[in-house]
Amino acid sequence: MTTPPGAPENVREDAREDARGDVRRDVRDGTAPAGKATPVLRERRLHPVTPLRRAWAPVAVIAGWAVHDPDQAQRQLTRLTTTMLLTALAAAVLGAALYGFLSWWFTHFAVTDTELRIRTGLLFRRTAHIRLERIQAVDVTQPLLARVAGVAKLKLDVVGTDKKDELAYLGQEDARVLRAELLARAAGFAPETAHEVGEAPVRQLLHVPAGFLAVSLLLTGATWGTLAAAVVVPPLLWFATHSVWTVLATALPLLGAAGASSVGRFVGEYDWTVGESPDGLRIDHGLLDRTHETVPPGRVQTVRIVEPLLWRRRGWVRVELDVAGSANSVLVPVAPREVAESVVARVLPGVTVPGTLARPPRRAGWCVPFWWRGYGLAVTDTVFVARHGLLRRSIALVPHAKVQSVRLVQGPWKRLRGLADVRVDTGANKTVTARLRGASEAAELLYAQADRSLTGRREARPDRWMA
Repeated sequence: MTTPPGAPENVREDAREDARGDVRRDVRDGTAPAGKATPVLRERRLHPVTPLRRAWAPVAVIAGWAVHDPDQAQRQLTRLTTTMLLTALAAAVLGAALYGFLSWWFTHFAVTDTELRIRTGLLFRRTAHIRLERIQAVDVTQPLLARVAGVAKLKLDVVGTDKKDELAYLGQEDARVLRAELLARAAGFAPETAHEVGEAPVRQLLHVPAGFLAVSLLLTGATWGTLAAAVVVPPLLWFATHSVWTVLATALPLLGAAGASSVGRFVGEYDWTVGESPDGLRIDHGLLDRTHETVPPGRVQTVRIVEPLLWRRRGWVRVELDVAGSANSVLVPVAPREVAESVVARVLPGVTVPGTLARPPRRAGWCVPFWWRGYGLAVTDTVFVARHGLLRRSIALVPHAKVQSVRLVQGPWKRLRGLADVRVDTGANKTVTARLRGASEAAELLYAQADRSLTGRREARPDRWMA
């Protein structure tokens, strides 16, 4: 394709892009003219065991139909002879296997100079173009069966998207190499050197022993509360209704909640390890399903230090995060306070947790009797700090540079008592509230926090990895 000599620069650039695209298509079709050197885009497929995972989709559709209309499903099954039933079963297995194979065959991915491309779809084609410079985290997860098969899943956190794109499944070594390459490219390394960078070294900051974790879960009030409800509520319902279904419909969710808050958390947070590397904090955890997550630097919007009532005498805390565009929510499941604060200092450099926070004025007791003592506020040169909760205390730290907006909220009863709430909104679509402050103090805090946030954003370091 040629352009006139006097054509504008953007037209010539579009022409060059079209020409490059034509050559790529020619090379892929095997019709490229001899002597025309053009880099070939090397597309790759997922691991060969992937069809086994995708073959479950037709089976799930059939199972969903059977659950949705069990009477109709039972009538259809009674009409089938043994031969017809075996034939239908064989057809379902072959159909599921064919679907899994075709979906795997038509899925490709490739890393170009500027993006990661993922092409999927059997009937409806979808191509995801993930800009490498917008990748903020690459997590590796291994469900139990994937660990047995020696494969892993890559999940990508991308700035500006809520849904994670993923590559499932890759071989363990392939996943590790691709993850290192994507992080190196996101950090700004050139394509020709990204392969040589390798995985960044990790320095361990924290490891939670299994016994320590188990004791902390036994000292969590939510576990005992749901267990007590599961023991007390079903007998009361039985005496009141004499309905087995009502008892089961109440008892099973309560038992499930108790299991999720105790056994489920132990399995998920088992062998919790936090390490520091140039591409962020690495978090490894899981008893059955292993997960390797990355907390990207500069993307943490809020850090919460949680102190359940039964942990305070032992000096234990839990650290939770709000990360923009990421599902990472736990940094430390349980640790001594000084150890947890040292890890927080690695997430928010230069930030220290204030020792004391100012309570609301005593007249706040007219709005929230007794519980007003659990609220507190502190503002340092680097963070906005708010506390809430009397039994389960939570302290939220928001860096000034991460505050997106500040609001003053005052209802009629608070206005009568000369009180107001100050709310700061962060980039993770979360809000931290300093409750029940004096009206004049809240107004001063509103304007002062707006100025601090503006100054913080100007002085904040760029969110750059491996710098």
